[in-house]
Amino acid sequence: QVQLVESGGGSVQAGGSLRLSCVASGYNFNRYCMGWFRQGPGKEREGVAAIDPYGGSPYYADSVKGRFTISRDIAKNTLYLQMNSPKPEDTAMYYCAASWCGGSWYRLHGDAFGYWGQGTQVTVSS
Repeated sequence: QVQLVESGGGSVQAGGSLRLSCVASGYNFNRYCMGWFRQGPGKEREGVAAIDPYGGSPYYADSVKGRFTISRDIAKNTLYLQMNSPKPEDTAMYYCAASWCGGSWYRLHGDAFGYWGQGTQVTVSS
């Protein structure tokens, strides 16, 4: 079955950097659109970034544009999120998700993603 396992979370100071990874298994990774989502304390889940099956056309939430970079390594079945210059407001549980590339996946709508990982916690201190 489809399995998504995130790693790389932890504590980081504002202005530092962190790279999240998501290893996918159980399906054809290079046929799915992939995304990162997050949910901070007391907040609703929000889309962070998404990417098409070929690694092109990344989409980002305005709040992370210019700071975060989404990428994928098809050979390793792995999705990444490079977080540069994180801010305290980036503190959240981060989830990776897979989509059939239907619906509004490129608008970072969670409903367009059918498979989810368990999440990895990121805490940014000032």
